[in-house]
Amino acid sequence: MAAANLAELPRWARDLLERSPLGHLSYLDDHDRPRVLPVTFAVAGEQLWTAIDQKPKRKPADQIARVRYLRRRPEAALCVDHYEDDWSRLAWVQVMASAEILDLDTDDGAGTALDRLRAKYDHYREAPPEGPFVGLSPDRVLCWRASED
Repeated sequence: MAAANLAELPRWARDLLERSPLGHLSYLDDHDRPRVLPVTFAVAGEQLWTAIDQKPKRKPADQIARVRYLRRRPEAALCVDHYEDDWSRLAWVQVMASAEILDLDTDDGAGTALDRLRAKYDHYREAPPEGPFVGLSPDRVLCWRASED
């Protein structure tokens, strides 16, 4: 099924986005080669948010690869899936989106993102991400599941 935004998704697909602890963010690097990165994320209204957190990094947060690449070309996709050995229960949601990079110090949207991420992840209540935050505004959403049960 295809939808123009998150509000048009069937309930099961929206629930999958809300509950899934992990998504896979894809974007293009400086040479237009695809990259995929596992990320934590949260839904806030009709947007999806992920953040640069305190896990060890080789560069300052605003200079890491995904931030640089998304600033250069602000297009991304987030795929969230459910897998188990019972293939009748397989499902996925893929969000193709425009991306924006926000800083907690200067952007109100980043505060909303932080609130949603902290509500979803216990770890972020203890050590909240400082950002930058990546906001994904859906342009198109695809979803599929093996059965309607």
